[in-house]
Amino acid sequence: MIKELSELGKTLRAGKADDAWVHDALKEEPISMELVIMPDGTFHGLQLIDEKLTPAEAISAKKGKARLLLDKPEEVLCFGGDASKKKHQLFLEKVGQYKAMEVLSPVNAFYENKETGISAALAAFEMLVATDDKKMKKKLSGNIGFRVHSESLRIHEKPTVLQEVIDKYEAAQKEQLESRATKCSVCGKSDYPVGDIPHGMIKKVPDGQQSGCALVSYNVPPFESYGLQGNENSGICTNCAKTYVEGLNWLLCSGNEVQVTDKKGKLKPQFRYTNRKNFGSDTAMVFWTRNNQSLDEIDLLDAPSADEVAVMIESLAAGNATGHRYLELERFYSCTLSGAAARIAVRDWIETSLGEFRASIAQWFKDIAIGKYDTDLKKIKTSYAPLYSLARSCQRQRMKSDGTYEYDKDDPATARVAVALWKAALHNASIPTWVLSKALQRARYDVSTERAALIKLILIRNTKGGGSIIMENCVQGKKPIAYVCGQIFAKLEQIQYKALGDRNAGIREKYFTYAMTTPAAAFGRLFNLNSKHLTKLKSEQPGTAVNLDKELQELCREIDILMFPQQFLLEEQGQFAIGYYHQKQAQFAGLNNK
Repeated sequence: MIKELSELGKTLRAGKADDAWVHDALKEEPISMELVIMPDGTFHGLQLIDEKLTPAEAISAKKGKARLLLDKPEEVLCFGGDASKKKHQLFLEKVGQYKAMEVLSPVNAFYENKETGISAALAAFEMLVATDDKKMKKKLSGNIGFRVHSESLRIHEKPTVLQEVIDKYEAAQKEQLESRATKCSVCGKSDYPVGDIPHGMIKKVPDGQQSGCALVSYNVPPFESYGLQGNENSGICTNCAKTYVEGLNWLLCSGNEVQVTDKKGKLKPQFRYTNRKNFGSDTAMVFWTRNNQSLDEIDLLDAPSADEVAVMIESLAAGNATGHRYLELERFYSCTLSGAAARIAVRDWIETSLGEFRASIAQWFKDIAIGKYDTDLKKIKTSYAPLYSLARSCQRQRMKSDGTYEYDKDDPATARVAVALWKAALHNASIPTWVLSKALQRARYDVSTERAALIKLILIRNTKGGGSIIMENCVQGKKPIAYVCGQIFAKLEQIQYKALGDRNAGIREKYFTYAMTTPAAAFGRLFNLNSKHLTKLKSEQPGTAVNLDKELQELCREIDILMFPQQFLLEEQGQFAIGYYHQKQAQFAGLNNK
């Protein structure tokens, strides 16, 4: 995984403009304020700017370090009282390392002549901080860079300064290589040193620190071995460490603003990630290809289009490899991440060819396809649920004060299920049984289209021979007992509704889980209740009563109602839920066709 992330980071570097400074010693950092000084170091003023990126010295971690001529107010101005003194001292020591450079003489004078230099700048900065402008305060917390009045280029951006940073970096690298030449475990070369150096921070990881998290970190002795210290144990050279961090940061942050319509029908800008999907509040999945190509199939998982899915499935069935616009040599990668304080937890890693990826996506849509009654068209249509909707069907629900239910946002099940489904979609793999258990727990509230599609998917992929009996719509011919029991339950529910109308707690609310798990005991009570419902219905709607009783008898002929099983296993409970769902959709279609 780290090797492919490192290769991505190198590709991103290669794609930068020819005149860009691309070196391990440098990194583009944000800047939001210029500290303008005169050639003699006298403070001239502070100038707020729209935050942009600027080439500067690259530092792997901020703790105990300062960046040359570009840093926070605490480091540059000693803003923040005693707490910032240590940081400010580190900044001064860094400037002192480059004191011999003529181009830095205005900065040296700025700090030496305190009254006209740093003290005046600090007083001006504190006046800005005292304002109530929130936008300004946000900029005041950003990086400050030095600029000499009447010059357009900031001091840290000048070629002589950047080159000196590179020279010092390469000299330190050479010294490390001479002391210990170790091959990198990622690139297999010894061109760069492998040392106890922080690899850099990964930002925007869910549940991670705002300042960033470490993917690789050996920060306590129990992690170390063979006499190596800290990150020497990883065997990753400084170049590969820097490039994998750059690659992963790009995947987590890349995107653009799009116009979306809110609930009120108004257009508003919204940032949309291009290489990232969020699963719940604590998990994110990033994906890319070796040549960084766009993948329309990924978007279909979020918002399936029936027409596009049909073309994809038809192409898969025909074995139309020539119509595939990607070469088989192209590779697809995906990793799923969660934050854990200052560290990153890698939940999953997927690597496959683009051809296999596309075939897996097509098979995914075949497996989740399920019939749903369309009230506008008055017929059952094929439905393809978004992946996240399938995952959310396992989310815990809680009752509100008005008696309705809402999703529990604190339930982590959605993210865990989404990760499992993502892997199943890309690898055409089976799904853990615990997902089926979660779906069936929620089925007592409602066997929704998404929940039924998820159960169908699990049964097809996890149960031997399941694909021959679990179909998109009602199964014809020989059916499993559990499936028929689900159909019978739906018919008993229909009879109760016709006899009594809407009920706050009908047989579905009271008996669904009971019938799905212990059918022998449950259906005895259900048939007893049904006889009373039919008696009432015959007195009010005799024709309807006869038709419904006939339909019920036809379903009962498919099993021996005197031999209901004592208990259904987990997979049989899934068949029960699918039988119930199919029968309900068929009843909707039948009722509206009359």
